[in-house]
Order: sequence, then C-alpha cells, then structure tokens
Amino acid sequence: MKAFTVEQGIVAPMDRANIDTDMIIPKQFLKSIKRTGFGPNLFDELRYLDVGQPGMDNSKRPLNESFVLNQPRYQGASVLLARENFGCGSSREHAPWALDDYGFRAVIAPSFADIFYNNCFKNGLLPIVLDDAIVDQLFSEVAATEGYQLTVDLSEQVVVTPGEERFAFEVDAFRKHCLLNGLDDIGLTLQEADKIKNYEQQRKAVTPWLFADV
Repeated sequence: MKAFTVEQGIVAPMDRANIDTDMIIPKQFLKSIKRTGFGPNLFDELRYLDVGQPGMDNSKRPLNESFVLNQPRYQGASVLLARENFGCGSSREHAPWALDDYGFRAVIAPSFADIFYNNCFKNGLLPIVLDDAIVDQLFSEVAATEGYQLTVDLSEQVVVTPGEERFAFEVDAFRKHCLLNGLDDIGLTLQEADKIKNYEQQRKAVTPWLFADV
C-alpha cells in the first residue's frame, strides 16, 4: 500500500450529496479483483454519455463535457471535494480502488458512509471529515480559482489552503500510523513474519503429523 504523508494537489469538486459506491464504480466493473485498472471507469455513468462495459476502449467513448473530471481545469486532480454521506450504498472495496487508480489520494467531505470510510484506510486513501461550513468555503474557493490546490498533511492532521488557512481534522491514531507507513492488513501481518515462522517451526516439531504428506 502506498504511504500517505503530505499531498499537495488540485482539487476536483463533486457538488452533490449521497454519492454512492455504484456511482463511484458501477456494478458491471466488479468482476475483477486486481485492485488496478478501475480509474478509467471511475464515475462511469457521469463521465461518459454511453453505457460502459468491461473491456471497452474508453478513449473512443463519448464524454460528458460538463462532468467535472472531464473539464481541463481539473485534470490531474488528487484531492476530491464532496458533500455529505459520500460512499454510501453497497460495501464494495472497488470504490476506493477506483478513486486511487484515478489518482486521488484524499477525499474531503462533511461525512462518509462507515464501510467506505473504513475501506479507504485499508487502501491508502485518506478520507477527511470537515465541517459543512468549511466544505462550503472550499467549494466557493475552488469555483473561483482555476488550478486551486490544497495541501493535506497527515502527520500534522491539517488541510492548508493557498491562503495559508489551516483546517484540522481527526484521524484514529492506529489508522494514521498505518497510512504514514504504507501498511495494510497484509503489511501489518508481515511485520511479524519472523515470529510466525518461528511458531510454525515449533509447531511442526511438537506435532509433526499435522505436516505429513497425505
């Protein structure tokens, strides 16, 4: 998993509430569990004018020019700004996979659906909860300034605007540790690889019949 320390990037605004996981990555793309390759189909139903299917050449599909990710000013965005209850709906882990594969490192919203929120931390994506008034302010600033960027500092737990305004956010200490060090569940387990190996060797010596070839 990619570590998250400090991210400074262009902000893309999604000015709507209750964006569900089927909107983030539609159900027809859930056949793959590779964790990669979902970026081109992020927000597929909003991003394209036709119906997307796995294996399509997205470069030849008609674009919805009014959709935020298709607008030139938001190309290369790495911070997504959204409204309340982001990531509601089904519990598909493909949603943070798609956001990460597109290039987003952080999502800022007044609230998140619980399962989506938890899945973000397991996949190197930082969900940040800020008050409605602050999110309103950020939407206004993004709209007024092309190329608007925010700096997200996980170590300091702060979002910094171009005007040096600082907005603190909360994050669980254990999740913060994992993100800062790029540790998912597998990475955490592998930190104890020597202890696991020693246990298996001891177990084999005590109960060798469990390890016999059948």
